[in-house]
Amino acid sequence: MYATVTSVKPLDGYKLLLEFGNIEKRIFDVSPYLNTGKFAELRDLSLFNSVTIKFDSIEWANHLDIDPEFLYDKSIKTSL
Repeated sequence: MYATVTSVKPLDGYKLLLEFGNIEKRIFDVSPYLNTGKFAELRDLSLFNSVTIKFDSIEWANHLDIDPEFLYDKSIKTSL
């Protein structure tokens, strides 16, 4: 299956609620990456909350994006 992000919502604690093309909802925790390169910019909550859908994945206002397969593999299924 090729993961396609269809919805994203920022949550408290630097987490993202993601919905994928298979209608599965998952939570991705960004906090482990906040000390790495361009991810450090996301500590600014206004920037973190700027996340949107871009093509089949997500992107922030600083043009940082993450591969949808990585998001799927590193996220946890939720019933939210």
